Amino acid sequence: MNSSPAASNAASHGAYVFQIYVAGGAPNSVQALANLYALCREYFPGSHRIEVIDVLKEPLRALEEVILVTPTVVKVSPAPRQQIIGNLSQEEEVLRALGLPQKEQKENG
Repeated sequence: MNSSPAASNAASHGAYVFQIYVAGGAPNSVQALANLYALCREYFPGSHRIEVIDVLKEPLRALEEVILVTPTVVKVSPAPRQQIIGNLSQEEEVLRALGLPQKEQKENG
């Protein structure tokens, strides 16, 4: 596995580190990127790093990481490394799938 120096540095400082593999400006890729940024702003403000990898520009990197479908998000840090495929539109499912903290459900009334 190759990791970027920025991702390694962020991981060593306790930040959440994500890689998102996209296919250029494909609609699902654009939506996944927007949703990932929104999740990070809400749950990890100031303590996250997102590396965007365009598989159309870096196909060998995607193959090295065994990324066969886009969009794919990889949570690099904190361990364990996990990945999810899709546009990330179902927030609670994304948080659960990546093993991330979830919102506490507020009771009505």
